[in-house]
Amino acid sequence: MNSHDNLGEWLQRTLLFQGLSSTQLSQLLEIAQPQIWRKNQIIFQQNTPATGFFVVKKGRVKVYKVSSIGKEQILNIFESGDNFAEVSALDGQSFPAAAAAMDQVELIFFPRSDFIQLLHADPSVAINMLTSLSKHLRHLVGVIEDLAFKDVPQRLAEYLLHLSDLEASSVSDHSQMTNTVTLDLTKTQLAAALGTISATLSRAFYRLSNEGMIAVNGSQITILDRDRLRTLSQTESLGDR
Repeated sequence: MNSHDNLGEWLQRTLLFQGLSSTQLSQLLEIAQPQIWRKNQIIFQQNTPATGFFVVKKGRVKVYKVSSIGKEQILNIFESGDNFAEVSALDGQSFPAAAAAMDQVELIFFPRSDFIQLLHADPSVAINMLTSLSKHLRHLVGVIEDLAFKDVPQRLAEYLLHLSDLEASSVSDHSQMTNTVTLDLTKTQLAAALGTISATLSRAFYRLSNEGMIAVNGSQITILDRDRLRTLSQTESLGDR
């Protein structure tokens, strides 16, 4: 089996292209452009012309905005099988945010003009795209709600619980599960994802640790009191954001 066939099989397992017929897949592979980006390399800048959209094959990509004073807000992090920038590819307007590789990244790029032609020829692909757009919209609504209604310790509590749930779901032998999780982002990246700065994030870690909810050992975080952490994450606050 050649690399072209391997790519086709892989694309059929992604949310955007699952269920495609062999004919649809062949048409898709004709316009697919594999790309490799180095760690920290900028894939596109905010407000630059959108020439197409991407599917992540390997690695992680952050999509983010930067304020006029240089503060970064990570809007989403995309991993293998995820697609991003499809809104701009559809409406033909510029990218509303920037994107950069968090690791060495392998992407599959789909040029806008070629993909629009494919949609006109076979609109069934658009159904999967609508599902993907809905997923992204729900995520952005969650980001806005957290920034509006939760302070940094609450956002951190929610993130740690989410990370713990993800690690638990990957463990086949539940008897081996622990309450210790490994941060999948640097402290700077995590601060940007939570809508804050590193100093404020450090104070949030200190608060949760000082109150006996977590124990911190570098990138290893042990959840000591899951119930209190969950209660904190679900409470609205008017505190420091």
